[in-house]
Amino acid sequence: ELGVVALPQELDAAAQRTVAHLQTEAATIAIPELSRSAGRLRFSVAIENRAGHKLPTAYPSRRVWLHVRVLNGDGETVFESGSFQADGSIRGNDSDASPDRFEPHYAEITAPDQVQIYESVMVDYRDRVTTGLLYGVRYIKDNRLLPSGFDKDSASWEIAVHGAATEDGDFVDGGDRVDYRVDVAGADGEVTVSVELLFQSIGYRWAENLRDYDAAETNRFVGYYEESASGSAVALASDSFTLP
Repeated sequence: ELGVVALPQELDAAAQRTVAHLQTEAATIAIPELSRSAGRLRFSVAIENRAGHKLPTAYPSRRVWLHVRVLNGDGETVFESGSFQADGSIRGNDSDASPDRFEPHYAEITAPDQVQIYESVMVDYRDRVTTGLLYGVRYIKDNRLLPSGFDKDSASWEIAVHGAATEDGDFVDGGDRVDYRVDVAGADGEVTVSVELLFQSIGYRWAENLRDYDAAETNRFVGYYEESASGSAVALASDSFTLP
C-alpha cells in the first residue's frame, strides 16, 4: 500500500536494527538512592543521555518518558506513574487526555497522574497548544534531555530549554534526575522500585488530532496508528531495586 520496493523482511530487519541501536546507544538509567521512613518511600531516578543530541530529536511527535512502578512483596502495584496504554497514550498525561493541555516538567513526583515526559510542545499565535508545524510559532515546553556540553543558560531561543525545566537544577547537560516521594503506608515488608525509560516516535496526540479531518490521507494515517499503537513504545533503558 505504501508503494515501497523493499521486501517485508528487509523492512523488519531495518526496524530491528533501529531498536537495537536505541536500546544500546541512546541512554542509561539508574536508581542512585532509595529509602523508606514513616510510610513514605523516597527515591531518585537518574538518566544519562548518550545520544550526542537532544533526546528525543528531529520531528516533534517523538517523546521519551519515565515509567515507574512500586511493588509490594506480593508483586502487587502500590504506585505507578507513566504506564503505557494500548491506544498509544500515557496514563496521567494531560496532553493525551486533552488537546489543549500538556504535561509540565517535574523536579519531584508525588502522585500517579504526574508523569515525567521529555518532549517539545508548540503553541500557535494565540498561545494554543498545537501539533501542526505550520501553526507553531514557539515552544511552550522543551525539556528534551540535553546532550553533554549543552549550556542551557546561554543557548539561543531556537534550541533553548523552555518551561519549568529552565528552573530545575538537576536538569543539566548530559541528563536529568527526578525525585519521587511515594506513599507506601499500606505496603508491609519489602518493596521493589522498577523504572524504565520509554520512547515513542509518534505520540498519541499527534495522531489523534488528525481524527476529525475527513480526508483519505488522514483517515489512512489514523488507521495505521490504531493498528500499531499498542507496540509503538520501546524501552531504551531500565533498572530496579528491592528494599528489604
